[in-house]
Amino acid sequence: MTDFYFVRHGQTSANVAGLKQGTINNDMTYLTETGKKQAQTVHEQFDISFADRIAASPLQRTKDTAKILNQSAHLPITYDKRLLEISYGEWDGSKNAELEDKYPDVFDHVLDDVLPSYASIAHGETFDHVIDRVDQFMSDMVKQYSNQRLVVVTHGFTIKAAVLAALGRPKNPMVVEEPDNLSVTKVTLASETGTYYLRYYNRVVNSKF
Repeated sequence: MTDFYFVRHGQTSANVAGLKQGTINNDMTYLTETGKKQAQTVHEQFDISFADRIAASPLQRTKDTAKILNQSAHLPITYDKRLLEISYGEWDGSKNAELEDKYPDVFDHVLDDVLPSYASIAHGETFDHVIDRVDQFMSDMVKQYSNQRLVVVTHGFTIKAAVLAALGRPKNPMVVEEPDNLSVTKVTLASETGTYYLRYYNRVVNSKF
């Protein structure tokens, strides 16, 4: 079996501004000083030297987060496009609140986040496509790195997609909220049976309730 420790990147300026980041990769989506401090705190509290390797999304915010987490463990790092954030199409870079006001029918108003039906309006990536590519990533890693432990530095929706895959793709994908910045989620995939196990979700260092 292979263990995946999914870590969401640190805070970005776009997070603070309430923007849909998607696959944008510019100054607005780089780590803030707070984001760097978040990553440093997790580095100090979550020793990743137990793992065999790191896989990360190739966007700068995930690269920088992975670098901070890996400053002591010096694990080998690979970058995989299948770990990219969902692309919101024409909505990338837009304010989430303004989109929700303009297109209320394609938003979940408890989570203040898009429903799968958003994709046809925004010409964005579908939920199913993200789940498919993350599912394929995990399946390929099990074949390539059987019985290893991988730290996977990626994005909020991408981690949600991995969890939805592990849960057998529930009919309502909104039952899972995106995890917090620098949270850790553990998923195990048994190579012998192809069975997923969600071990824990959205664990945050020094979390306050």
